[in-house]
Formats: sequence, C-alpha cells, structure tokens
Amino acid sequence: MATSPQQQGGSANTGNATAAATDQGAPQRKKDRTHWLYIMVIVAVFAGAAIGLIAPDAGIALEPLGTAFVALIKMIIAPVIFCTIVLGVGSVAKAATVGKVGGLALIYFLVMATFALVIGLVVGNFIHPGDGLHLTPYEESGGGGDEGGTVAFLMSLIPGDIPVLPTLVLALLVGFALQSMGKAGEPVLTGIKHIQAVVFKLMMMIMWAAPVGAFGAIAAVVGKTGWAAIGAMATLMGAFYLTCALFIVIVLGGLLKIVTGLNIFLLLKYLGREFLLIFSTSSSESALPRLIAKMEHAGVSKPVVGITVPTGYSFNLDGTAIYLTMASLFVSSAMGMPMSIPEQISLLVFMIIASKGAAGVTGAGLATLAAGLQSHRPELLDGMGVIVGIDKFMSECRALTNFTGNAVATLLIGKWTNEIDLDHARNTLSGLSPFDELSLEPDVHGASTNAPEADVALPDPHNTMAADGQAKATIGN
Repeated sequence: MATSPQQQGGSANTGNATAAATDQGAPQRKKDRTHWLYIMVIVAVFAGAAIGLIAPDAGIALEPLGTAFVALIKMIIAPVIFCTIVLGVGSVAKAATVGKVGGLALIYFLVMATFALVIGLVVGNFIHPGDGLHLTPYEESGGGGDEGGTVAFLMSLIPGDIPVLPTLVLALLVGFALQSMGKAGEPVLTGIKHIQAVVFKLMMMIMWAAPVGAFGAIAAVVGKTGWAAIGAMATLMGAFYLTCALFIVIVLGGLLKIVTGLNIFLLLKYLGREFLLIFSTSSSESALPRLIAKMEHAGVSKPVVGITVPTGYSFNLDGTAIYLTMASLFVSSAMGMPMSIPEQISLLVFMIIASKGAAGVTGAGLATLAAGLQSHRPELLDGMGVIVGIDKFMSECRALTNFTGNAVATLLIGKWTNEIDLDHARNTLSGLSPFDELSLEPDVHGASTNAPEADVALPDPHNTMAADGQAKATIGN
C-alpha cells in the first residue's frame, strides 16, 4: 500500500528515534587515549636528551627512573608469556583443524617469522648500532646517604621477576595438556583468558609510566655518552626502517610476484588508506576490518580471508620479529657484552615461540624483548632502558610491516588453495575495480568484517590476545 509523504516522514522520524534510543541504551565504548601515551613518550625522549646534553650530571642522576621502569617490565614478563603461550597453543590447534587453509597458513607464518628473525640478526651483526656506548648497570649509591636509601627503598617495592625459560616450558606443557582434554579443558582456557585480560590491563597501566622511564633512561645514557648515544639510536632506527622496507619490497614483493604475478607496489597503493590509519594510530589492529573487506574485494574467497587474516594478526609478525632481534643485538653491543653465535641462535629459537606473545597489547613487544634477554643474558636487561625511549619511534614501522605481511599472506594462500580470482585481483590493484568505501558501513558489510563465515568458524586468536579491549599492536603489535 502506498504511503503519504507525511507517513514516510513519520516512519523516518520513528526510525531515527529508535536508533537514537538504541545508541543511548548501548554501552559507550571507552575512548582510546593511547595516542597521548605516544606523544608523551616522544616529548620525554627529547626532554631527556636535552637534560643529558645540557646537564650531564643531572641526567645521570635520573637513571633510577629508567631502571625502575625496566624492573616493572621484568615483573610482568612471566604472566604475559604464560597466558599468551597457553592460549596460543590452543589457537594453533584450532586453526590447524580447519583443514588445508589453516595448516598451510600456520606453516607459512612459521617460515616467514623465522626468516624475519634471521634477517634481523644478520643486519644487527652487520651494523653493530650500539658500539661505543659502553652502558653500565645502575648501582645503588650506598646505604649511607638519604638519597641512596630512598632509591633503594623505592626499588625494593617492585616485585622480583620470575624465571622465563621455566615459565615458557610450563606454558607449553599446560597448553598441550588443555588441548588434549578437549571440551573438558575449555573452562580452564576461558579462565586463563580472563586472567590474561587482567595481565594486559596491568601491562597498560605500566606502559603509562613509559614517559617517565624513557625520560630517565635517555637522560642518563646521553649524560654518560653525549651525542654518541643519539647517533647510535638514530642508526638503529634508520637500519630498522631500511630493513623493513627491503623486506617488504624484495622478500614479500618477490614472493607475491613469483606466486601470483601481482605487483607489490600496486598492492601498497591499494592499501594506502589503511597505511595512513595504521600510521596515525601506531596499531595494525585498527585496520583489521578494512583488510578483511579489501582482501575479499580483491578476489580472495571469504573462508580463506576469514581464516588467514585473524590468525596472521597473532602469528605473522614480520616487523616485530625483525625488531626483536635487532633490538637485542643493539642492547648487547651497547652494554659491551656482544652475544656469541650460539647465543644468537638460541635467542632466535626462543623468539620464534615467545614472539607470539608480542601481539595485541601495547608493551607486549617490550615484554617479549625483555624475556629474550633475561632468558639468555640477564645482565643485559639493565641496558633496555634505551630501547624504551626509541621503541615508539619504531612502532609504526613494525605495524606497517606486520600489516603488509598479512595482506601478502592472504593473497599467497588464496593462490595455493585456488581460492582467488587472479584476473579480478589484477583489475582491483590496477584500479579498474575500485573498492567501495560504503561497503564498510555496519549495515552493509559488518557481518563479514567481524568474523569468518559460519561454515569455517574459527576463534579469532587476535581477539583472544586482546581480551581487555585495550589492545594495540606495537605488531603491532
């Protein structure tokens, strides 16, 4: 039956009112304020460098601030590693049960993570960015002075760290045991997810102290070594950026061209808006729904996208892998305690497993780096304060590399499983079939951007590792 304009207007008003009521009734999502943390860390780094250059003695006196922050990171290492590894083992098993796509994706992720870690070690051994800094561990000034007594008292308030390697072994055993229990183990896994949410919330609370820690650490190292520290940190950042760029263009681009015939530069152009979003938020998680939608539009089947992209966000962290090994070698060189080749290989094996805990939460990358140093050379942890200061400058590059790696992985696995329309993909990347931004509206594409289809339902391991809703990849995370 036809309706009058007045009736139509009334219906529209009613719909708007209903929508407004729904919006009012729905719980409001907390605003993300992590960008303020990023700004504060940058300000703290420059302020610390200025203090170290202008008043070296005052800068050196601020060293306990950086030492205390590193102690807080050490405190949280074991809980982060335990929760993420236990849940990660379950995610791997669930992904593998999906069949050919899940198994192929996990094998590819493992190979690429190992390759990225090796590249980080090779570049780190080639440039030796920390040489010449001669950092020394912080030592208390003695018990006689009030200042020394106060600092010692405050430092004693921070709980001691838990050994990492036994924690890692225990987590692996618990994960496999729970997986073998089947449904009987699901309540325990759910409980660990809730514990992980608390651990990640605590990690976020600690990360809000990062500006103070970065200020003290940078002021102390610049006060001790002057411009040499600034040059060493700039060298590390430049080498990291260049390594990630070459990894994307040569390694990922070469694989993409050989397997699918697609051009990596056209893919980067196609994902341009997502790169801007990641750069502005320092998190690849913010672009997850857009990547799913764009990969589907590029011709990859929904089941492949629904399995590969969410799994890759937790297990395919190429940028983070490069960062972990390069940063480890930087700290060892800066402390004047270079790692031997066997130690580097052992560290690489550890990072292959533990880097799965570097996804999904701000600061988990630092925790994983600290875990690797503590498990192999505990004396190197005192030099990690410098990394705290420059970590934020490298977070966008990590996130962009991780994101690109997941986009390429989706196209490659689509080809290997014959679940991609390559002709449509070429037209899409060349601009002949542009992506419709309106398809990202919740009422149009919301269902497919949030979860895979029901017939290939797979728990999203990235959401598992970001249970508190505060997660940001530093991956980024």
